[in-house]
Amino acid sequence: MQILMQRKESDERPPELPISWVEISNSISRQYQFQPDGKLSVKMVDDSRPAAQRVMESFLNKFFPSGYPYSVNEGYMRYTQFRALQHFTSASLSVLSTQSLLFAAGLRPTPAQATAVSWILRDGMQHVGKLICSNLGARMDSEPKRWRILADVLYDFGTGLEVMSPLCPHLFLEVAGLGNFAKGMAVVAARATRLPIYSSFAKEGNLSDLFAKGEAISTLFNVLGLGAGIHLASTICSSMQGKLVVAPFLSVIHIYSVCEEMRAAPVNTLNPQRTAMIVADFVKTGRISSPADLRYREDLLFPGRLIEDAGKVKVGRSLHEVVRPSKLKKFKEAFPEEKFLLNHGSRWTDMILEHNATGEDALRGWLVAAYASDMERLVHEPSANILQEAYDKMNFTFSPFLAELQAKGWHTDRFLDGTGNRFAF
Repeated sequence: MQILMQRKESDERPPELPISWVEISNSISRQYQFQPDGKLSVKMVDDSRPAAQRVMESFLNKFFPSGYPYSVNEGYMRYTQFRALQHFTSASLSVLSTQSLLFAAGLRPTPAQATAVSWILRDGMQHVGKLICSNLGARMDSEPKRWRILADVLYDFGTGLEVMSPLCPHLFLEVAGLGNFAKGMAVVAARATRLPIYSSFAKEGNLSDLFAKGEAISTLFNVLGLGAGIHLASTICSSMQGKLVVAPFLSVIHIYSVCEEMRAAPVNTLNPQRTAMIVADFVKTGRISSPADLRYREDLLFPGRLIEDAGKVKVGRSLHEVVRPSKLKKFKEAFPEEKFLLNHGSRWTDMILEHNATGEDALRGWLVAAYASDMERLVHEPSANILQEAYDKMNFTFSPFLAELQAKGWHTDRFLDGTGNRFAF
């Protein structure tokens, strides 16, 4: 970068003259000038970059966070690519489904009319979806990826009903109502899981910038998808046979795209599945996996599976199902300073957390269960003191374990166990 200072000719009142200079960086010359009131003005003097490079930089500035790619976590580009494809196919499907609904109602709409009505129908059902989904927020916090995929499956289910509605016009109200109800729930679930996904990419406190640019990309490809939907509705999909061929194809691409989006997102909060995977890796190999390491190993459809190397821990069962009232005091006295109870059984280990337990408390309990399970496999026989031995080992390793965990980007201040039960004395 070159800086060219411009000298001003001296006069009787030099302090009132503006101070200016020219900076040359990456084939761009900009003139910076301090005004008498102290404000800095910037003016582009020359830009010798190729036109394609200027267009690409303008696109990145409008649709990617400032400082990209250094201001986001790994996987953001792949997430964005499939997010764009997801919104494109979703918007195209919405035009086809609304056109089918209007055909079933006895109307013969133009593609443009179908596009306009699709917004009215979708927005009208969001209120019902909010009521149904209002008590599922904790589960969405715990498993945002799973619920995001479920949202799009619901959306495509509703869209499929709408596309097929001309086949049964006598059931128009029932089919249209069920389809839009499913789509309304999908919209609420998708919005509720949006923030946790965006947060996983934020690297420099730039969550608002990430959110704004992500929504800009969504809007752009929604508009492009609506255009593609209008074209399809006027040509290939003007007949019912065409819709029955194109709609499933678009739906498959839509669901595949959202699955790849979620696999690319390195969510860095602790839930039961991610905690079990972290503990299993640490006990087995001594290393701690980062959010980017675990993202492709998460089970997005059945996250509740038990992991043997992590002690086969079940978390969140009711206290009365795990501990008999007569033995509750004994379990509490086993680890009096901790905010968890462990019931180490032959098939799995139950862990119940106190109401104010954090991610660190869950990690401590999970490590005890994993160490106890590992010791049992080595000695091949149960021991009355095995939990205490595992607890002592956990205390010895926990401080460096936690420090490295936080250094890898994990948030340990909360443990998101969904609607899991907790206890308080």
